[in-house]
Amino acid sequence: MRDLPKSFDHAEAEPRLYREQEEAGLFKPSGEGDPFAIVIPPPNVTGSLHVGHALNNTLQDILCRYQRRQGKKVLWQYGVDHAGIATQMVVERQMAERQEPHRRDIGREAFVKKVWDWKAESGGTIKGQLQRLGASLDWSRERFTMDDGLSAAVRKVFVELYNEGLIYRDKRLVNWDPKFQTAISDLEVENNEINGKMWNFAYPLADGPVDGIEEIVIATTRPETMLGDGAVAVHPDDERYKNLIGKMVRLPIVDRLIPIIADEYPDPELGTGAVKITGAHDFNDFEVAKRHNIPLIELMGNEAQMVSTAENNVPERFHNMDRFEARKKVVEEIEAAGLLRGIEDKVIMQPFGDRSGVVIEPMLTDQWYVDAMTLAGPAIEAVRSGQTKFVPENWSKTYYNWMENIEPWCISRQLWWGHRIPVWYGPDGHPFCAEDEQDAHRLATEHYDGEAVELTQDPDVLDTWFSSALWPFSTMGWPDETQELEDFYPTAVLSTAFDIIFFWVARMMMMAMHFRKEIPFETVYIHALVRDEHGQKMSKSKGNIVDPLEYVDEFGADPLRFTLASQATQGRDLSLSKQRVEGYRNFRTKLWNAARFLQIREVPMTDDVVDFNALKLPLNRWIAHEASSMAREVARALEAFRFDEAAAAVYQFTWRTYCDWYLELAKPVLDDGDAAAQAETKLVLGQTLKMILTTLEPFMPFVCREIYPAMNEGTQSIDEQAWPSSDFEDAAAAAEIEATIALISEIRSARIEVNVPVAAKLNLFCLSGTEATQALLDAQAGPIKRLARVETIERADEAPRGSIQIVSGGTTFALPVADVIDLSAEIARLDKEIGTAQGQLKKAEGKLGNERFVAKAPPEVVEEERQRVQKFSTELEQLQAAKKRLEELG
Repeated sequence: MRDLPKSFDHAEAEPRLYREQEEAGLFKPSGEGDPFAIVIPPPNVTGSLHVGHALNNTLQDILCRYQRRQGKKVLWQYGVDHAGIATQMVVERQMAERQEPHRRDIGREAFVKKVWDWKAESGGTIKGQLQRLGASLDWSRERFTMDDGLSAAVRKVFVELYNEGLIYRDKRLVNWDPKFQTAISDLEVENNEINGKMWNFAYPLADGPVDGIEEIVIATTRPETMLGDGAVAVHPDDERYKNLIGKMVRLPIVDRLIPIIADEYPDPELGTGAVKITGAHDFNDFEVAKRHNIPLIELMGNEAQMVSTAENNVPERFHNMDRFEARKKVVEEIEAAGLLRGIEDKVIMQPFGDRSGVVIEPMLTDQWYVDAMTLAGPAIEAVRSGQTKFVPENWSKTYYNWMENIEPWCISRQLWWGHRIPVWYGPDGHPFCAEDEQDAHRLATEHYDGEAVELTQDPDVLDTWFSSALWPFSTMGWPDETQELEDFYPTAVLSTAFDIIFFWVARMMMMAMHFRKEIPFETVYIHALVRDEHGQKMSKSKGNIVDPLEYVDEFGADPLRFTLASQATQGRDLSLSKQRVEGYRNFRTKLWNAARFLQIREVPMTDDVVDFNALKLPLNRWIAHEASSMAREVARALEAFRFDEAAAAVYQFTWRTYCDWYLELAKPVLDDGDAAAQAETKLVLGQTLKMILTTLEPFMPFVCREIYPAMNEGTQSIDEQAWPSSDFEDAAAAAEIEATIALISEIRSARIEVNVPVAAKLNLFCLSGTEATQALLDAQAGPIKRLARVETIERADEAPRGSIQIVSGGTTFALPVADVIDLSAEIARLDKEIGTAQGQLKKAEGKLGNERFVAKAPPEVVEEERQRVQKFSTELEQLQAAKKRLEELG
């Protein structure tokens, strides 16, 4: 044993303790137990730790540390994603800040080298941050989505899918980022509300009035796109337009004739009920255009500038005009033509690139696609058959909904950083798909009848999610059949956020079922969203983003980890606040002080396993019963991914049961008990502290690892301790001690309620009760007298004069207090406090009764007032009850 200092210095201890674990090889798979594997959702190489990372990696770490203690052979696979567009943007920004030439000026090869150089210098930030959090990842197996092995896997998958006809090139609508000039995924699009306008334009009927109708009016929030309209759609059941279906209208400005068509898409109740169809620049319109064979008229170039071509009939005056300038110009010309029918202000949803910040344009472009519908079938069945389970289960519905309505997956990006598409083109544009250029030349030579030709590789790179889709098996060495794949695949758990169920989880399922013919993971745990202390979603615009590392700096990693775990309730978002983290810092201090108390009392921990069945004292059999129950409950909760329940179980046992009660109840034994009682109690004090440390270590690894060797007289480390045995039970001892605790608590509450001086000792009278009650009072008289400040315990037929009465365990007790308090002064004090509470309650209720306040105040302010009402209502009830007790004494 070594003496623990007065307080735990997390700033000094945590780096040292983490280093010790890593140097001891504790994060690598070991032992002969059953395998248990988790692959980390790979953070972006550009990333830094945010609250989502902190939550997810804390939960994964808890699972891994718990399973190690269960004897499993655990692999927690680390790796980093190359993050195509994000990384390219970071390096381009850095080049601009240094006033270096643009990437297009230095060329692709030189730019890609710069990105690799940046990765080597700055790409490991999040690794160090995860280590500060205490993440026990196997760093020796670090993978990168563009390392040689994973790149080979990506090329193999692409070529095989291409040869099977499941990868193909097509012209479809994509989210186009005009700043980066690339297609981006839906996940990289932020839809934000903005104050926009709705313009109503009239399109004249080409052949004159029909039933007195000369024009059809459409509404649009994007006037510039009308230059590419291919039709006007109305609902087939809309009586206003039934006679117009099939007629032609003359499109203003471009003077093009377009048809009026009937389709289910327009909502007759919305706007005029007539919708312009611009198939090349709107996703919904694209589907309508396909159904009706409407031409797709492209209006814009890669920078979202207008283009004038023979195909689109856009007047030359619009050529190269910015789309928003073109918007103004279109409105001006429509108004000049007398065809503007109204303008109204309207809040609209506008898509922005999450990194570029510019408005995203739906664009018709040539891209590479995966036939996701074909791949989705086995992946759907794997979940439906129960091979892979979602926790919470309701997320499987989201999975099915996305998978059963899946669209072709656009996998090409117009970037330079990423996996280059393994397709080369001959002089006539014929494609050759191969895993390397040498094989592509072989295919080309065969195709061109033995003639060697020059080949040009496709300039695009693959969507980052393509390589991430292979993550569970590519990180373990696939396409080679490695020992890691044999030992750890399929993995046990994937822990991730709900927003990437489709983008990542579904695609991993598809790729695994296609290439491995088995699931990638047995369980998908979907964690909740971390919100601020008021329950608001964190965002830069609100200024409420929490940096988890600030909490680590101030309080240490353990309190932050425990805060996150304690709130990880399935299906409910959690709120993170400094006050909560500070509260669990106090929990750590409570544990630390308990360990120091044991050292002062010369209570050690040993390697020996205590036989709880041999214990004699009810007190010690009770704490053994409670400790076993705690270990059982924590294990049950973690197996069910109920992190909050697991944290609550170990917290309640440590703080309330062990520290607040067992240590206090044990003091009389340590002070006055016989040698055998003292020896047994010391043994159990040490053993139950060891049970706390081994069950709490997955949640708070640092403080547990600091305390354990300081307390341990044996030779074994905390890592050699299995999960505590949880099969001991003694309901009788538990009932006896819990009844004692309940009685002490009632006496203490009554003393506080009527303001009995702390030093005053009271007499306790038992007014009713059975022989069992008397046996309890006889057996536990010492603890009751000591902890409740009681002088004597007696039986009586009625309460002595000047007594207050309490009920505990169905038995009525009396406490004479008239001689130790000033009755009139106490009633006056309570009257004053009742008045204050009533005033505060009235004020809070008045605010909530004000409809204007409830409607206009921020939700967190309204909730705060509701909590105030609840607080003062409870306080008022307690004060009035205390006053009634005292009045009854008079």
